[in-house]
Amino acid sequence: GIGILLQTRQVKKMISSYVGENAEFMRQYLSGELELEFNPQGTLAERMRAGGCGIPGFYTKTGVGTVIADGKEHKDFDGETYILERGIVADLSIVKAWKADATGNLVFRKTARNFNPPAAMCGKICVVEVEEIVPTGSLDPDSIHLPGIYVHRLIQGEHEKRIEQRTTRAA
Repeated sequence: GIGILLQTRQVKKMISSYVGENAEFMRQYLSGELELEFNPQGTLAERMRAGGCGIPGFYTKTGVGTVIADGKEHKDFDGETYILERGIVADLSIVKAWKADATGNLVFRKTARNFNPPAAMCGKICVVEVEEIVPTGSLDPDSIHLPGIYVHRLIQGEHEKRIEQRTTRAA
């Protein structure tokens, strides 16, 4: 997760829909060391996708009439108010995929497929850590979730499957 980057003070700004329960994140944010921009989850995903596709901005109804809309351009379409959201283009995207071929075509597993493809797309440089690198041509083209054109660096890592928070009840 982002905890290691927070500990080494390598994060200046977070654009997020959820920040979790990281004590170091909370300490940095409350002390003013870390800037935070909250976005509704769907808006965040669309901002990343738009940035990755070269779309500078789009209008959405999500957030109209809330603090999310403060300072943003408002426009009416067919009698409904929308706010302008800017596409996100990050300097660096770091994502994890399940499998890749040598050219960077990626396959994600389960919920990793929700945000990792648009996160990878919006980075000027995209670094991907994968569990397995297979020979080029061995992935079914219909199973590729992100084409290698978005991937700049590919790292095969060793992965320990951990549970971040375990909740149990008495027997």
